[in-house]
Amino acid sequence: MSAFKSFILISLSLLLLNCGNSENKINNLSIQTNVKDHVIKLGETLTLSINNPDNIEISSVDYVLNDTSIDESIVLNNQRLGQQTITATISYGEQKTNISTKITILNNERPKIYSYKIVNEYPHDITSYTQGLEFYNDELYESTGQYGESKLRKVDYKTGNVLKNVNLANQYFGEGLTILNDNIYQLTWQENTGFVYNVESFEKTSSFKYGQSKEGWGICNDGITLYKSDGTENIWLLHPKTLAEDSKLQVYTNKGKIIGINEMEWINGKIFANRYQKNGVAIINPKNGAVEGVIDFSPLRKLVTQHQGLDVLNGIAYNPETKTIFVTGKRWDKLFEVEIFEK
Repeated sequence: MSAFKSFILISLSLLLLNCGNSENKINNLSIQTNVKDHVIKLGETLTLSINNPDNIEISSVDYVLNDTSIDESIVLNNQRLGQQTITATISYGEQKTNISTKITILNNERPKIYSYKIVNEYPHDITSYTQGLEFYNDELYESTGQYGESKLRKVDYKTGNVLKNVNLANQYFGEGLTILNDNIYQLTWQENTGFVYNVESFEKTSSFKYGQSKEGWGICNDGITLYKSDGTENIWLLHPKTLAEDSKLQVYTNKGKIIGINEMEWINGKIFANRYQKNGVAIINPKNGAVEGVIDFSPLRKLVTQHQGLDVLNGIAYNPETKTIFVTGKRWDKLFEVEIFEK
């Protein structure tokens, strides 16, 4: 081999070795925080830095918490709770690289405890496996579940009489419902399908598929955006026109996440949510997912007819006309009108 070829081979080897070493050095970069066990609470200061064991010459670092640029030191105040992603864009020489880490943000206050006073009791269809309940123009609408039994109904809440009824096909398990701009939105459980109906005629006008959420549980709206639960700690924000899942809330307390978020109702700027297999309701801040209050409705179960098919509390509706809350359960024979108060 000629001396020139040997020189070329050695040069290429050194170049590849240096490139490999440089790449390894970049891979050794990581985001360092002042957060113990990756958990922090609202009101606390998050401090960020770059762990740079190989002393790479870094010209700048830009941090992003989810989609928002942040400084290397920030007091957490308005951020959404739950597991969140921090990304650092690191500039070195003429190149850039992105690295990320995750933190869990908790609320900084314990949920307030609420109780209730029964205002009225009304009859409720004992065969209805209630999944969704909502008032619209002073009329009560209900969605029920179970394969072969699922229905959409308009009900005279004072008498329990069914005013309108649509049966779902046997392959669908009905879940929550909400009404926005004269459209009824009804979820199904594991069929990845929601239905849209005209509120007056009950004619089905369209359907939609879910996105990242795999199941349909509860749904409510704030007059613009639809909020959809899927049985986890996640509440998905749906675009009102496309019904695409634009973003999500994660439901957390000062201790950790709350799963099993089920039927939901928008009441005075908050989300009131049943939890699956729990006879209580969580009051959730829709801006960050914090559980701000809890209502224990467990005594109500003893006030309905006890029978083999009796199931848990599920179904919560707010009537703006009476400014009261209505609750029932799966196969309960009563609908309770209540007022709540802080203990």
